[in-house]
Amino acid sequence: MNIERIDIDLLKQLLVGAANNLVNNQEEVNELNVFPVPDGDTGTNMSLTIKSAIKLMEETESNSVTDVVKAFSKGSLMGARGNSGVILSQLFRGFADSLDAGKEYINIDDIAKGLNSSVVTAYNAVMKPTEGTILTVAKDIANYSKKIYKREKDIKSFIGKLIEEGNKSLDRTPDLLPVLKQAGVVDAGGKGLLCIIEGVYKVLDGDTSILSSNGARETVKKVAPKREHIDTDDIEFGYCTEFIIQSDEAGVSKSNQLREELSEIGDSIMVVGVDDIIKVHFHTNNPGVGIEKALKLGFLKDIKIDNMRLQHEEVLFSEEEYSHNHDHDHNHFEEVEEPTEKKDFAFISVSAGEGFTEVFKSLHVSHIITGGQTMNPSTEDIIHGIEKCNSDNIFILPNNSNIILAAEQAKSISDKNIFIIPTKTIPEGITALLSYSESLSPEENYEVMLESIQGIKSGEVTFAVRDTEFNSTVITKGDIIGITGKDIVAKGKDPIEVTEALIEKMYDDEMSMISLYYGEDTSVEDAEKLEEIISEKYDDLDVELIYGGQPLYYYIVSLE
Repeated sequence: MNIERIDIDLLKQLLVGAANNLVNNQEEVNELNVFPVPDGDTGTNMSLTIKSAIKLMEETESNSVTDVVKAFSKGSLMGARGNSGVILSQLFRGFADSLDAGKEYINIDDIAKGLNSSVVTAYNAVMKPTEGTILTVAKDIANYSKKIYKREKDIKSFIGKLIEEGNKSLDRTPDLLPVLKQAGVVDAGGKGLLCIIEGVYKVLDGDTSILSSNGARETVKKVAPKREHIDTDDIEFGYCTEFIIQSDEAGVSKSNQLREELSEIGDSIMVVGVDDIIKVHFHTNNPGVGIEKALKLGFLKDIKIDNMRLQHEEVLFSEEEYSHNHDHDHNHFEEVEEPTEKKDFAFISVSAGEGFTEVFKSLHVSHIITGGQTMNPSTEDIIHGIEKCNSDNIFILPNNSNIILAAEQAKSISDKNIFIIPTKTIPEGITALLSYSESLSPEENYEVMLESIQGIKSGEVTFAVRDTEFNSTVITKGDIIGITGKDIVAKGKDPIEVTEALIEKMYDDEMSMISLYYGEDTSVEDAEKLEEIISEKYDDLDVELIYGGQPLYYYIVSLE
């Protein structure tokens, strides 16, 4: 029997099946990352993004398929992690924007229209779109849908043909992106997208097992726990209060008004309005007062109140907690300053490692988001940081190329004056902060900070997690590898020797300083041995040894 249209019940099943199928295959997607490093996380980022979409979709009570898809889109935006997650959220957003208000079902025409709208939105969200990625696979699927949709009568058959075309496109990605061919893989994001569409097909084909809670077989890579004792007597506001306001009046002005009212009774305030939904998070000693203020804007749902003095938990920074404990968004932040007066400017920085966090504190960063490799913060995490800063001018330092897009999405939602410094490494973030001058305007500082990161070279030393070939170099699982930019330039069996070789590749006569940041798995003795070697070899340069405390990477080095 042909399936000619999708009603609201079937739509919800399709979206759940899509999410679960992606989660089931997230490790396979992770393995497709070009660099054989222990932080290949495309599959993880896409999975966490789509699970955030499912969560908000399931909270929607509307009988309109348009509203369900829009809620799914909003959830994906707020939960978007990494470049792949942000692009995925934009694909969902484009599809949602293509639907007329109040629709009761979706047909083949709507699917084709939505797919093409999604591609336009996603391409517009990326400053320099790269072909051979998820964007190309989405575009090829959308173009093919335009060719065949008029003669198709059965949605399952239609989706099946799109998957066939999508797989052909995925197989072509190495021809479009040489780095994929060199590594012998197809594009990870494109594979993740196909997993989503294949999940839709499975449900249409009658596979109900993928709809159950056991249908998503999660596998996550764990990072060593970071445990710190916190004296609960020092907690000024004891109740962590969260809820969502469904309101016809949601918007920047209403969000700002509520934020100001809540600031009178608590702290750790996040108020984010998107379309007709306002998400609220704050700490207070009187949750009822905050709820009364919120009720003036609309009805509340998903109310959650925790007594932090009784239920204080240790914070374990791992992908699993990002997935399962995201209700405690405040735990992903290190609140460095609690400003009592409004400042002319504020800094938000992403940091991975206790040592780096201490460096950022010393440079007067207002809000630190713990994350980076394997732990890309979401758009919502960054928005939380923006809301915590008592300033209208905020500089965001992503310090990772895979976090820049999420920062851009947070900027598009916030009404504050946001400056994103596109730092791709933590040393670039440190350099940008050092170049800031209070005598300059925010706009002038933005230009100065952009210019400052052009004069720094960064590199990392880690280990290979699989056999591969990169730029004609054969790499074996377990090899120590040195990376700078998008190139693996050194390999060996000893971190010190590989770091020395990496620096040699990065060095030029213009350099005056070498900074060595050693990680949590590197001994002080080994780090000091490396410092001695580098100081003797480059005796005309200043050499600094600093504890970064970063996981997975033996050393992060910078030359400037």
